[in-house]
Amino acid sequence: MARADGKKRLALSYVFGGGSLQEQTRLPWHTLDQSSALTRLESTANGLSSKEAAARAERHGPNSLGETAGTSLLGIFLAQFKDFMIGVLLVAALISGFIGEAKDTIVIIVIVVLNAVVGFVQEYRSEKAMEALRNLSAPQATVWRDNEVAVIDATGLVPGDIVKIEAGEIVPADMRLLNTAGLQVDESTLTGESMPTLKTSDPLAPEKLPLGDRLNLVYSSTIITAGHGRGVVTATGINSELGRIAELVEAGEPRTPLQKRLAGFGRTLALGVLAVSALVFAAGVARGEDPALMLLTAISLAVAAIPEALPAVVTISLALGAQQLAKSEALIRRLPAVETLGSVTFICSDKTGTLTKNEMTATEVFIGDRLFKLEPASGSSFLLATADGRKLAPSSPEFELFWAGLRGCNNAIVKEGGEGELSAVGEPTEVALALAAKQAKASAPGVRVAELPFNSERKRMTTVHERPAGFVSFTKGAFDVLFSKVASVWTGASAVSLTEAERRRVEEIAEAMAADGLRVLALTGRFWDEKPEMSETALENQMILLGLVGLMDPARPEAVEAVELSRAAGITPVMITGDHPATARRIAQDLGIATEEDVVVTGADIEDLDGDRLQALVMEARVYARVAPEHKIKIVQALQNNGELVAMTGDGVNDAPALKAADIGVAMGITGTDVAKEASDLVLLDDNFATIVRAIAGGRRIYDNIRRFIKYTLTSNTAEILVMLLAPFMGLPLPLLPIHILWINLVTDGLPGLALATEGPESRLMARGPRNPAESIFARGLWQHMIWVGILMAGVSLFSQAWWLENGGAWQTVVFTVLALSQMGHALAVRSETDSLFRQGLFTNKFLVGAVTLTLALQIGIIYLPILQGLFHTEALTPQELGAVLLLSTLVFLAVEGEKLIKRRNYRV
Repeated sequence: MARADGKKRLALSYVFGGGSLQEQTRLPWHTLDQSSALTRLESTANGLSSKEAAARAERHGPNSLGETAGTSLLGIFLAQFKDFMIGVLLVAALISGFIGEAKDTIVIIVIVVLNAVVGFVQEYRSEKAMEALRNLSAPQATVWRDNEVAVIDATGLVPGDIVKIEAGEIVPADMRLLNTAGLQVDESTLTGESMPTLKTSDPLAPEKLPLGDRLNLVYSSTIITAGHGRGVVTATGINSELGRIAELVEAGEPRTPLQKRLAGFGRTLALGVLAVSALVFAAGVARGEDPALMLLTAISLAVAAIPEALPAVVTISLALGAQQLAKSEALIRRLPAVETLGSVTFICSDKTGTLTKNEMTATEVFIGDRLFKLEPASGSSFLLATADGRKLAPSSPEFELFWAGLRGCNNAIVKEGGEGELSAVGEPTEVALALAAKQAKASAPGVRVAELPFNSERKRMTTVHERPAGFVSFTKGAFDVLFSKVASVWTGASAVSLTEAERRRVEEIAEAMAADGLRVLALTGRFWDEKPEMSETALENQMILLGLVGLMDPARPEAVEAVELSRAAGITPVMITGDHPATARRIAQDLGIATEEDVVVTGADIEDLDGDRLQALVMEARVYARVAPEHKIKIVQALQNNGELVAMTGDGVNDAPALKAADIGVAMGITGTDVAKEASDLVLLDDNFATIVRAIAGGRRIYDNIRRFIKYTLTSNTAEILVMLLAPFMGLPLPLLPIHILWINLVTDGLPGLALATEGPESRLMARGPRNPAESIFARGLWQHMIWVGILMAGVSLFSQAWWLENGGAWQTVVFTVLALSQMGHALAVRSETDSLFRQGLFTNKFLVGAVTLTLALQIGIIYLPILQGLFHTEALTPQELGAVLLLSTLVFLAVEGEKLIKRRNYRV
């Protein structure tokens, strides 16, 4: 349906500049220059207005390959009746009507419909939860709207939009490039070529170039691997190159390992329950019960005892739990990650922005032969303070080239607000340097004519600027990367060769700055008579050292607490950074990740180690410095080879393989690239290490709640089976009618069971070790609990039946009520594995209190309302009988509270 709607929209759409949409998409955009492309699309270099973009969006529809036609509300409701056991129950209703029990038929049908309503509500909530998660993870695009830069959902792009693209992003639409800086694109999804393509903005000929040779065009869903650029959107959605060749396939969320295990368990249990139901039927008939009644009873017992909704409830718990985590800034992209979170043993985290605030500030500079601290002055300015107390203006001519270089070799955009307040947009390091240059009143270095962009392998960036007397190039990057390429130093007026003594002093200064926790960057330059060759060899050798700058990025206060919490939970935090080892050690010590005695492992160390030695090292290492993205994979694999479950963070394109290799790939939501997010299982919407720990706690809570639901439901089912199975062998009449069984299944497995899925975290949630991923859901005493509590619940119910039979009274109403209310007591008791309900507080789970109260009220109504007495074959109990029933129903609650008391004492021991 969605595909057809999209085609209809295509047929009705028209494009700016004349001609049908089909003709427009066939335009040879690569042959047009930038100005002609903009004219054809009725756009400008400053983009579209919001009003015009909205009008075009109305004509073209969303920038997507089609809108998934979601299941209708009626479809979701009708799907509840497709279950085999529901079909069996409807047949039972027909049989009941055929033998003259019309009231039973009506009640069975009503219960089936009520079950369908409960199932509908569950599935609808799950659908809405998953839809909300998909919306949160939608890709975004940076566009120019109303002459300002804006970040919008990529689905909102229209032809004529001006879009900025950079390394790590997925191209959001087909575009004609307007300018580029080292822009390289992986187009393998369209062309099959594995090597990235270097792009240009120049017009190309001839008109019929193959797609892979149209170097001034980029296509939707291809990946930017390096550089940055700007383009005008030429085609969106199903009119893009990808849209032409892609068939939209709606693949549902894959089932989690837990869902698969439970589905298999459910099939095995179903066979067992059917066998028990057949035994109940045979025993009842042998005892002289009506065969038709026993058939209905056996069918009802099978329907009630088989937890056919178990995998669905797991899905709901995971989806709603993931939605709750998203509110805590942790976006789960794949449901299996929720299960895995509880088993994580190592968190390998980037430093910048995750463990630190990512609020880079320039605090020290080394220029010429002097080290200065940047001391704030009035307004948006600072003074350069020396160790002996002297203070100099940064705008002094001797510093001019240094500040000009920081301003020129930079892609951040600085904005000046009211009262001289400065702000900037861009990568945090560049923002810090650009603001420092602006505050120093840096002069313009000249018109930028070329650039070698920064990437994680080079760890540096070079720009070339044209000046009246020739050209100048500036290179900034990590000190230990650049300093080996430096031949001289700038004195303020000229460059002089560096002596060995001077070189050692600069290295000592850089080491001291790094030991203080500063990130140390070097700024170098070269002068040229003519425009130089744009290559690393030509530009980035024999350079002049213009100065060093030390950037402070303080540790997040909440990260310190999160590190301590993760250690208490049996999880080892590890810091990975591209920074200098001394900087890494200082920050790791401040965070509590490492001590002075811990060894800092570098990327070079990882390169030199074989598999066995690295596998031993990673179990001891807590800090990695000067690490490239490819080293992360080796760290992940070495830890996994030791049996550890690893969460690995990343934000760049090259981090994607490590994120995929990790058990939990964690991408940054703010600074992370689209490619990293696509490869991840979890996205930190706030880029905060503490959020990872919160997500692990949330994952553990969700898994605990699933176990809680299973413990409650299967214990109840066990009790129901035992009551029906054992009564005939004890010489007791049929304890429950089919209506009773179905009613108990509806009111006890429905709302109370779901309410348990909303339970808060255990008090010892993060004080216990990670869960073994190979562990069965029934481990740690769950199956033993199901058996002994099921036996106890059945025993209390059968005792009630025998007592009332012996002493006279409404015995069937009694056993019906005792069994139903015992399950409510069990629901209240299993809220925690160890904590008493009285310590938790009755009203800390208001949903469960409401469900139990509603169930109690309904059960009382069935006993005392005449209209319901006739339908459910019940009798009114005397006040004394009701009191005795309520007292008997508390025995299961008290027994489970006793079990928890024993567990608490064992913990203290």
